[in-house]
Amino acid sequence: MSFEEAIKDIGSGIIVDIEVTPGSRSISVPSGYNEWRKRIEVKLTKNAEKGKANEQLIECLAALLGISSSNILISSGATSSKKSLLIKGISYGQAVSIFAAHLEK
Repeated sequence: MSFEEAIKDIGSGIIVDIEVTPGSRSISVPSGYNEWRKRIEVKLTKNAEKGKANEQLIECLAALLGISSSNILISSGATSSKKSLLIKGISYGQAVSIFAAHLEK
């Protein structure tokens, strides 16, 4: 199975399941795929305090996907390392091809 299991098309947008490692030495969005948890992994330099890591996650994903950060909403897991993000303004196919290009390096 592949990272595509972490991306779901819900009609009004897509849901992406992510696992965040805050406080890393460098930013890596995406950094890999966890086959057991079926989540795309990301590493962030900000610590998980006062929403700073969440803000960095949204900014980095918006830049990666080429959309506005206002199109990304944390739908579940705001205080957890396991998050689900609702992303609008991009199709399932576009998201899969962007993540594929970055995960297969």
